[in-house]
Amino acid sequence: MKQLTGNQVRQMFLDFFKSKGHMIEPGASLIPNNDPTLLWINAGVAALKKYFDGSQKPRCNRIANAQKSIRTNDIENVGRTARHHTFFEMLGNFSIGDYFKEEAIPFAWEFLTSEEWMGIDKERLYITVYVDDEDAYRIWTEKCKVNPSHILKTKENFWEIGKGPGGPDSEIFFDRGEKYDPEGLGEKLFFEEMENDRYVEVWNVVFSQYDCDPEIDRKEYKELPQKNIDTGMGLERLVALIQDGETNFDTDLFLPIIYATQDMAKYPYQGEYKMAYRVIADHVRTITFALSDGANFSNSGRGYVLRRVLRRAARFGLKLGLDEPFLYKLVPVVADNMKDFYPYLQEHVEFNQKLIKIEEETFRKTLKNGQSLLDEEMNKADGKLSGEVVFKLYDTYGFPFELTQEIAAERGLEVNREEFDYQMNQQKERARNARNTQESFSKQNEELMAFVEPSEFIGYNNLSCKAKVIALFKDGHKVDTLSGEGQVILDQTCFYAESGGQVCDKGWMKSDGVLVNVVDVQKAPNKQHLHTVQVQDGILTSGMELICYVDTKLRAKTTANHSCTHLLQAALQKVVGSHIHQAGSYVCDEYLRFDFSHYEKITNEQLAQVEAIVNQYISDSYTVTKEVMPIEEAKKTGAMSLFNEKYGDFVRVVSMGDVSKEFCAGCHVENTAEIGICKIISEESIGSDSRRITAKTGMEAYKEIAKEHKMLENIANSAKSKGIKNIDEKVQNAYDQIKSLNKEIDDLKNQIFSLKANQWIEEKINIGTLNAYIKKVEGMDGKALKDVVSNIKGKDDNSVCFFVNVNGDKIVFVSGAGKTAIQKGVHAGQLVKQAAQICSGNGGGKPDMAQAGGKDVTKVDQAIQTVKEALSNL
Repeated sequence: MKQLTGNQVRQMFLDFFKSKGHMIEPGASLIPNNDPTLLWINAGVAALKKYFDGSQKPRCNRIANAQKSIRTNDIENVGRTARHHTFFEMLGNFSIGDYFKEEAIPFAWEFLTSEEWMGIDKERLYITVYVDDEDAYRIWTEKCKVNPSHILKTKENFWEIGKGPGGPDSEIFFDRGEKYDPEGLGEKLFFEEMENDRYVEVWNVVFSQYDCDPEIDRKEYKELPQKNIDTGMGLERLVALIQDGETNFDTDLFLPIIYATQDMAKYPYQGEYKMAYRVIADHVRTITFALSDGANFSNSGRGYVLRRVLRRAARFGLKLGLDEPFLYKLVPVVADNMKDFYPYLQEHVEFNQKLIKIEEETFRKTLKNGQSLLDEEMNKADGKLSGEVVFKLYDTYGFPFELTQEIAAERGLEVNREEFDYQMNQQKERARNARNTQESFSKQNEELMAFVEPSEFIGYNNLSCKAKVIALFKDGHKVDTLSGEGQVILDQTCFYAESGGQVCDKGWMKSDGVLVNVVDVQKAPNKQHLHTVQVQDGILTSGMELICYVDTKLRAKTTANHSCTHLLQAALQKVVGSHIHQAGSYVCDEYLRFDFSHYEKITNEQLAQVEAIVNQYISDSYTVTKEVMPIEEAKKTGAMSLFNEKYGDFVRVVSMGDVSKEFCAGCHVENTAEIGICKIISEESIGSDSRRITAKTGMEAYKEIAKEHKMLENIANSAKSKGIKNIDEKVQNAYDQIKSLNKEIDDLKNQIFSLKANQWIEEKINIGTLNAYIKKVEGMDGKALKDVVSNIKGKDDNSVCFFVNVNGDKIVFVSGAGKTAIQKGVHAGQLVKQAAQICSGNGGGKPDMAQAGGKDVTKVDQAIQTVKEALSNL
């Protein structure tokens, strides 16, 4: 077996399949492109689903890739086991209706065992096949000469995820030897499928040959019209076997990160500290790659996942004595270690470090807040800390169970592990129920996939054309004639198909006695434009000659908006920063929407500057050029491209003077002056990692400007001004006056509260050794009552206040206690909570000040009496 680095293994895999006629597909971004079923790209096939379900045809039916992936469904195992990761690379080879089992199995065997490639000893490899897959068994034994004594037949070897393409699979296992078999069980570990570290799965080959439906028996599954091969091999796992690492972490893919962490830590990479190092090494790779691919930290979606990953790494850093932010310092180590295959990481190092450091510092503050909650709960605990509290500390503040347990033990307290586990399971159940239930793969449309006759788009410069009907479809089936609604494919078309964020064209098709409305245009699996039409008059027939007309008004407005998105991106990069890149867009005739990755709100000043620059670009009347050129040549021009977009050998480059140059297949104006004017309507967050700007151009922009002008006139009329000139100053003066009046009102209120406090302090009652102030009041909200309580507490340290305000069917309880009263055992939060529960409400707070609410006004007197009794028992 050859001794290779991780980078060499990856490259050797791709070189092998290139020699077998495979197109090497660049790995996709970790952020799925137009796939609502996935939070992250989580497998090599995830970015290729469009080929497997037949919705698109690849340029080559043989594909191989190295695909970065993220999975966090079992994050708690990362660091504990030898092979769990949140970020990993899947090496895969795929056949889309090309070769099948006869070639796929020998490919895997040759790559692993040939001396020219990996050179693994054949005797150390074991195979599993699906129990009914006689073809796979035959190929392994006859073509690959695998000893049948090394093959396990099992029912588990069948891959399916709901309805859609799936089928049997075959796995290859590597025997790591006796040192990973402490009990000396040998092959029993493999054939009885026992959990072990000796026989490790290396490769899985999925034979996607059936249209799966879990609701019926597998024997009834129908064969797919297009059979596919989907394989997967974890790079980290293969490298660990080659380099004989104790775990995946003991390889050159992780050790540089571990050693860099060790240089900062108090404890070495040994014994009980190994897990912490492994968690940090894994998680910082995840964070670095995810941020570089456009994700960010947030409280929902993938941003929440990323935040959780960082906090877990930071918590394990505490175990190593890393009390200050440190993860950001590891970003350059990750980028340097992966630069041979992922050079783009270098471009994002500084920006990623900034984001990670901010997040680490925020988490340190959160930990401090968690400590305050823990202290408060321990003060109340009677021998045992509830699992609900321990879970809240874990889930909200990032406290690991073990940390809480250790702190509690120092105070002589136990923690309720059963309650904690229950809360954890409840959370997992909620997460499971919240997952998207859409099927990951679509069903194949055999007739559309089989239609390969070419169709040419000529609509960049032609808004009408003559065309011939070459195919008609009704309800997914090919037909000879069409009435009502259906789909049409033409030999050539002037209608733009929806893509790249630009909506499709609409319009008409005509012939003698035939009138057809075009309502939608999408791309068919073989790239033809598939027109969804409504036949108004006559009947469409295959072979018919038509004259096609694009709705020119819609196209012109859409085109102006599309060109404006290019100028908008250029202006954002100039004002906000060069890191701004498109994360999505939507362009129609009414408005444009531009999504981009950014970590904070764009200020009003920045937004105004961006709008001004865009309109300057429009006014400068830049010529817009569109040129098709080889992709490598296009890259050399400095043209921007979408990071997660797949491009062919030739690309279309759209340039607007010297201010914008992008890869783009959409429709554009000839000169920026045609856009007319740009008006930004809104800027908003669509997740803390993404922002969205909505804007309008031309007449729609004018309407927005006119609407705002009318609004200013209305304000001027209300202010009894003769016009809108200087109306901003008048409004500001009015607000300043309101602010001054509010201050006077607050001063008067304070005087009233002080008088109330002085009045009520004379009405105290003695309960035990406490000075109690207990009253039902009217017309005072919670804030006002708290102000009175603060006044009384300030004058009497031995005071305990309990006030109730009833307003209709709503009750407000406010309680407070002075320092001396608290020392005697008074807890305002417990008092209001007890009263609120009697009155069908809830609430609580701190020992010195608390507020709660109730609904049942008939029990207010009972609540007051309960509070008096509680105080008398202290």
